[in-house]
Amino acid sequence: MQIDQRQEVRVHIRWMIRRDMPEVLATEAESFEYPWCEEDFIRCLRQRNCIGMVAEHEDRVVGFMIYELHKTRIHVLNFAVAEDHRRRGVGSQMIAKLIAKLSTQRRSRVMLEVRETNLAAQLFFRENGFRAVSVLRGYYADTPEDAYIMQYRYRPERQFGDVGRIRRMAG
Repeated sequence: MQIDQRQEVRVHIRWMIRRDMPEVLATEAESFEYPWCEEDFIRCLRQRNCIGMVAEHEDRVVGFMIYELHKTRIHVLNFAVAEDHRRRGVGSQMIAKLIAKLSTQRRSRVMLEVRETNLAAQLFFRENGFRAVSVLRGYYADTPEDAYIMQYRYRPERQFGDVGRIRRMAG
């Protein structure tokens, strides 16, 4: 019995550029039963509010995310990590980058859809603070599968303890 001893890796997260597309498409193909094609990526990234980012490790693209910026939320459209870099912190670093963009004044949540059969993704996002908030029945065009809407909500840290609790104790 072999135990998987994968070491965490630090990645550089940057804007996706055209030159990244072959590695992004390879990761997409190994990650999904119904992968996006290059035209899907290009069509999406041409939209004004759509952003593509890649995670780079040792000059290799090992993960990517495509998301839309809306007035009050960030909507993740596509997210994947190369198979040989999974469970090494790459996805969590990408999620942390998105969460760092949240605030009470502007966008306060990150949302995404996950296939009901993609348990690994459900568990990953749950471990990173997301919660399933709704079900979209028959969401996917390629299968009769449902999707779970998962959401991360920004919660500002209170700096001086829970004032409400202190006020209640003080009477």
